[in-house]
Amino acid sequence: MTVDTLAAPESAPAARVRAVRQRYARRGDRGTVRGHAYTLYLVALFAAFYLVPVFHARSTSPASVSVGSLTEAAPWVCALAVAVCWTAQIAGRFWGPVVVQPFLLHVFMSTDISPTRYLGTIARRRLTYVGATGLLSACVAAYLATDLFDHLDSAVQVLTSGVGLSALAAFAWLWGQVRPLRDNLLLASALGGTAVVVGGVSRVAPDSGTGLWLLAGVLAATAAVLGRAALRAIRTVDLARLARESARASQAQTYAWTGTLHHALDLYRPEPSGLTSALIRPDGRLRGYLPQGAVRALRTPGRAGAGAALLLIGSSVLTHGAGGRGDGPASWLWALGALCVYLGSGWVGETWRGLRDELTLAPLYGERWGGTLARTLAWPVVAVTIGAFLGGGFSVVVRWDHHSGHLRDTAILVTGSVVMALGARFLREMKLDLPLELLLPVITPFGDLSGLRFVAWQFDGFVVVLVGVALMAALPSAVGATALAVCMAAGCVWTGLRRTGWAHRGLFSRLSRVQ
Repeated sequence: MTVDTLAAPESAPAARVRAVRQRYARRGDRGTVRGHAYTLYLVALFAAFYLVPVFHARSTSPASVSVGSLTEAAPWVCALAVAVCWTAQIAGRFWGPVVVQPFLLHVFMSTDISPTRYLGTIARRRLTYVGATGLLSACVAAYLATDLFDHLDSAVQVLTSGVGLSALAAFAWLWGQVRPLRDNLLLASALGGTAVVVGGVSRVAPDSGTGLWLLAGVLAATAAVLGRAALRAIRTVDLARLARESARASQAQTYAWTGTLHHALDLYRPEPSGLTSALIRPDGRLRGYLPQGAVRALRTPGRAGAGAALLLIGSSVLTHGAGGRGDGPASWLWALGALCVYLGSGWVGETWRGLRDELTLAPLYGERWGGTLARTLAWPVVAVTIGAFLGGGFSVVVRWDHHSGHLRDTAILVTGSVVMALGARFLREMKLDLPLELLLPVITPFGDLSGLRFVAWQFDGFVVVLVGVALMAALPSAVGATALAVCMAAGCVWTGLRRTGWAHRGLFSRLSRVQ
């Protein structure tokens, strides 16, 4: 197809869109047949060496979780549906299904073609992929972990509800991107109210299967209505905002493929706005460390609110899990609560944002050694301490009979876990570019394990928290477990300072002043 055909105004919009895509598909950096074949080869190896043995082991052994009766399943599925749809809406606000390559979007925006023509097909294809992948993953997880598929009638009911849920979540993902914030709040409220009504009706249903069938019908009807409205809303999408989202997504993909996932996530941190004058006192001086941190947190209210919620929920779950130390489910709650505190400690304050840059850049104003850490870490430490105290106190008050026998040990373990989470967060925030030595092969009898080092470096904070909780749960003494957590936190802080090279510079400058 020639350029004149592309520019001909009388040509059909569908043909013009198809011609642009074909021309873009023949670009110089497109994937080759050999590259696609190698990807299929890796997938086949993974399936042969990992998936097939796991499926074989599941088929010859009993399930680890017994589902039992589905009488009370409908309210839990309603809660799961609301959580999944809300998460899909939030994901759509940052990275939705109509995010395309910036150059391709620029070409389409330069024409008179309606956005429905070139974005509708992309949206439908991606929604189909996401819905099918989510449903397949849920089925595989249910087969491997539960005995749901041992009962045909229960499996059919849950599978029908899963189809409706996957479709609803996919369309909620699109709705979160193409509609403004007000419409997303209305949809979230409507989904919550519908879930409450359906859950209440299913609890009073006399038949155990009626609730799930009713839920499956509601999910299918809601998905049909929402899907039609979301696809029709594509023609009203803000193209300027979509161009910014596409450019940011392209840059994030580049960071992710080059091994700096933390830089990709930093691109989606909200930009502070407002309250600039609140950082300065009436006499022109900057406010203290704690007021500065609080004001900077309030400049990103959404992120700060999510961080505060994670701190309260995480510390409550952490206290409950640490109080039942030695029990298997309690250990999982302990790890989950520690991870929530780890995430909340980074989201509750924006002073982490410039800490790494200040430590890596040359000192311009000659601040005394340690002043940067005191100024930037004062607010996160205080906020996490207050959140842990409030959440842990709520857990103790609600379940006093569970904690009254060993309240002192629980408090010691929670303190150590919070300190370790703060150290892990500091380690994560001080991360720079990917060290090249991590790409070197590690040859063992089990194969090349360099990928494990790469994954551990990418998610070092999560690894520290999970390993630390496992070691703390294995120790019999609460004081010893807390001492181990404090040592791990100190090691994380020292490793983070070594990553920036600031520890050596600070120590050298300190020794030079002594001399």
